[in-house]
Amino acid sequence: MTATEQTEAARPKGTRLPRRARRNQLLGAAQEVFVAQGYHAAAMDDIAERAGVSKPVLYQHFPGKLDLYLALLDQHCESLLQSVRTALASTSDNKQRVAATMDAYFAYVEDEGGAFRLVFESDLTNEPAVRERVDRVSMQCAEAISDVIAEDTGLSKDESMLLATGLGGVSQVVARYWLSSESPVPRDKAVELLTSLAWRGIAGFPLHGIDQH
Repeated sequence: MTATEQTEAARPKGTRLPRRARRNQLLGAAQEVFVAQGYHAAAMDDIAERAGVSKPVLYQHFPGKLDLYLALLDQHCESLLQSVRTALASTSDNKQRVAATMDAYFAYVEDEGGAFRLVFESDLTNEPAVRERVDRVSMQCAEAISDVIAEDTGLSKDESMLLATGLGGVSQVVARYWLSSESPVPRDKAVELLTSLAWRGIAGFPLHGIDQH
């Protein structure tokens, strides 16, 4: 469900919702406001108004603006991690696996809710709790990629992590550039180009114990 769908789900005003549904609706409204205005410019009044609830209702679920932001960040960090893990598990063909992982990052930044901005372009990265979450999801994604590299190549854990961090970093940086530059290159072609670049490098490491694909 997109942020807009989450917020619209609770309309009209005054409708009583189960706690979980209300929380999701508030998170959807908060996402729209934070993405549009950034953390510092956003106000709890704006979020309550966008959600169609009173400010006391908002505070019943989230004690403060930072709590609300961190809840959103947790949600979307988990979404990215699950997308990467799903991509890695989607095939046993290593070139297709690279392509699926690259596409997971492109799909993540292309999502219409703009959630990736909270993870990769936050204006609150000086806040330790935010920085910790962003660093953690980057590490978790790299670890997921690293496990596959280590298993297939026989490289050490440290060597595999270096390669995995590079692949993940390139994927998100290029995906964000592709989106922000409004590149005329279609997404599938962009993924194909980036996969070709990455595969030329990673394929240079022979598969451990079997012939290279």
